[in-house]
Amino acid sequence: MQPAQRIDALPMPRETLLRLYREMVRLRTLDERMMTLQRQGRVGFYGACTGQEAATLASAIALDPKDWIFPALREGGAMLLRGFPLVPYLCQIFGNSGDETKGRQMPSHMASKSVNQVSWSSCIGTQLPQAVGAAMAARIKGDRTVVAAYMGDGATSEGDFHVAMNFAGVFKVPVVFICQNNHWAISVPTGKQTASESIAIKAQAYGFSGVKVDGNDAIAVYVAVKEAVDKARTGGGPSLVECETYRIGAHSSSDDPTRYRDEKEVEQWRKRDPLDLLRGRLQAWGMWSATDEDSLKARALEEVNAAIAEAEKKPDPPRESLFDDVYAAMPWSLREQREELLATPAAPRAGAAH
Repeated sequence: MQPAQRIDALPMPRETLLRLYREMVRLRTLDERMMTLQRQGRVGFYGACTGQEAATLASAIALDPKDWIFPALREGGAMLLRGFPLVPYLCQIFGNSGDETKGRQMPSHMASKSVNQVSWSSCIGTQLPQAVGAAMAARIKGDRTVVAAYMGDGATSEGDFHVAMNFAGVFKVPVVFICQNNHWAISVPTGKQTASESIAIKAQAYGFSGVKVDGNDAIAVYVAVKEAVDKARTGGGPSLVECETYRIGAHSSSDDPTRYRDEKEVEQWRKRDPLDLLRGRLQAWGMWSATDEDSLKARALEEVNAAIAEAEKKPDPPRESLFDDVYAAMPWSLREQREELLATPAAPRAGAAH
């Protein structure tokens, strides 16, 4: 190892830096395992964050725990960073009885009030005006909550993006728009999404600031988002942070990226892996070693495999839970339907022994 460089001032607390890197490695490990499980038919769908860990986690760690996150597809890992347990997180992907949302959502739509993160809906961009509404509510209540509104580059082509930006700019609500520009809205490249020189510049039309950062540089992401969050919290209004990154893998387990993009482009971005970039800095600062790396990877794999084994054993949600959470007090019509369901024998699960 090269001699450690002198550090006059770390960009964030030492333990925060180390925690961020550990979370990035765990998320990479989790994504690799879950994509394997999907290929094995053990889960139906998965959307990996591979290559975008810095944009997701370094932005989330810049928020306070009480702040709210309105995510897109690749921000599920922010819940884990905020302390959400791994087993119920995985149960959402399996859609079983261990899932807080009772198996009602598609996989990779994790959410929990316990960590102030809502579910996204798969409809692109709809979370943006919702996030602005939540931020407006916070301002009306007079609390210091900031709302993070995540999106991909494709969402900026949706009307909801412009509605949200306009309202946020007019009313100066405490929201930070965070765009993970990974260059591909599934199969549509950014060049066919917009003629603007960047996503960030679009903020100017709505009366607030936008900044573009290297989304694979965890420290650059953290610094930009922290500045925007502090500004929003002190009454300075909204900001847009564009994190230029790259989706190394497929859009989701249902996608084949070899049909629309050149592998040479992917290889160029692999050389800027966000985990490698942050690890290199930690090593240069004398904060990380090869032994630390081997130990972390082993622990992460052990933790993920143990959580998968525990989550996969849980049964399906009970059929009658279908009627829960529809009304505060169940009306007679639903009670009748529930009783009828319970009187009907359950159909055998696919693949079950007869």
